[in-house]
Amino acid sequence: MHPNPAYRTADAQTNIDFARERGFGVLAVAADDGAPNLSHVPFLLSDDGASADLHLVRSNPIARGATPRPARIAVSGPDSYISPDWYGLVDQVPTWNYIAVHLTGVLERRPQDELRDILDRESAFFESRLLPKTPWRADKMDGDALDRMMRMIVPYRLRIEAVDGTWKLNQNKPDDARLGAADHVEASGIGAETASLAALMRAADGQGG
Repeated sequence: MHPNPAYRTADAQTNIDFARERGFGVLAVAADDGAPNLSHVPFLLSDDGASADLHLVRSNPIARGATPRPARIAVSGPDSYISPDWYGLVDQVPTWNYIAVHLTGVLERRPQDELRDILDRESAFFESRLLPKTPWRADKMDGDALDRMMRMIVPYRLRIEAVDGTWKLNQNKPDDARLGAADHVEASGIGAETASLAALMRAADGQGG
């Protein structure tokens, strides 16, 4: 997380809501040799934000390790390069604006008989955002084919102990500088979801997004 407190004033609920909406992040778990194992995973937050359910392929190195063990999911949002010329101020330096939320806690493997429920809830969450499309359901699959696929994956739960967020949106700059940079961000196309980032920069008021 960025150490500047100006970028870390979003409250816990704002960070949880952001992570829930994204529903995808990088799971990091320390291997036995101390090196980090990383896996890009969809996840489903509980209603209270206290846990995240997910699944891993059995061949994933994380799935081959013992649990419970400390873990973190890093959730990234829109981001973009910021040129110092865009501020209209002297003595500025290049930087990168972004949103990121970290969910830190303890990863535990769940009983295999919980897998179908996790998959059903996860698909229902994302399919609901595609309405009026008729939601896809696992029972549309041949039962044997579904069973074969489910044998290849295992369910996990991250018990969340800390939620931290960085909303780096030029809150520490004068309004004119921040708004000018937002216009350039939207036009530049450097980064990801630059239009969304520009909108958040325009809405920022020095209160962390």
